[in-house]
Amino acid sequence: MPGGSEWILILLVVLLFFGGRKIPDLMRGIGRGVREFNDAKTNVKNEIEAGMSDKDKKEQELKVQQAQASQMQQAQAATHLQTELPK
Repeated sequence: MPGGSEWILILLVVLLFFGGRKIPDLMRGIGRGVREFNDAKTNVKNEIEAGMSDKDKKEQELKVQQAQASQMQQAQAATHLQTELPK
């Protein structure tokens, strides 16, 4: 990280290149850029979290379906055994 004297030198160079009147416009542009970057970062993060959530939901639904299928098979096997037993 630049120290105090380096920051002063950087500010003087910026002042020489852009002049006093252009600096507010430059700062606004930098502020917009940072804001857009943060918005894009947040959107990407939300999309990733939504995708992970969807994946978790699909996996959970698949497990529920498999459990239901297993229960149905067990019930059918029990019914089949009851019909085949001699009376």
